[in-house]
Amino acid sequence: MYFRVKSVQPLDNYMLRLTFADGAVKIFDVKPFLDRGLFAQLRDKSLFKSVHVSFDTVEWANGVDICPELMYDEGVPVPEADSFPHRVSP
Repeated sequence: MYFRVKSVQPLDNYMLRLTFADGAVKIFDVKPFLDRGLFAQLRDKSLFKSVHVSFDTVEWANGVDICPELMYDEGVPVPEADSFPHRVSP
């Protein structure tokens, strides 16, 4: 199966909130990669926050990307109630 990333949001502590084409919402921890090659540059928080969707996966301004299958398989599912915007009571 091919997993397409539809949206990405950088979170605190080098985490990504990902929404996939199949509707799954997952949190992926980038910290284990921060000691590897160009990923070390992502320790710069402004660079980490430059993450965006590119060609069905995520990419940063320095050209680093991560396989969408890896993020899908290793990502932690977000409970369904947390995948929808919270309503503010009047």
